Amino acid sequence: MASGDELIKYITERFVTYIDTPKEIRRQSKVKESWTTKWFGMIPFSVSLWKEDMSSKRKRKTK
Repeated sequence: MASGDELIKYITERFVTYIDTPKEIRRQSKVKESWTTKWFGMIPFSVSLWKEDMSSKRKRKTK
């Protein structure tokens, strides 16, 4: 865990870079994430990958 001084330094650096960037660039750089990712993180993505993998294994088994 970072010490208090390091944490303050990191937060200050992030804040200064945020303030230094023009407002137009800050608005452009925002990427809208889907509601599933916002609420549940990577869980829906991992479940879809798992489901896809399982269906491909079943197809290989039946052939």
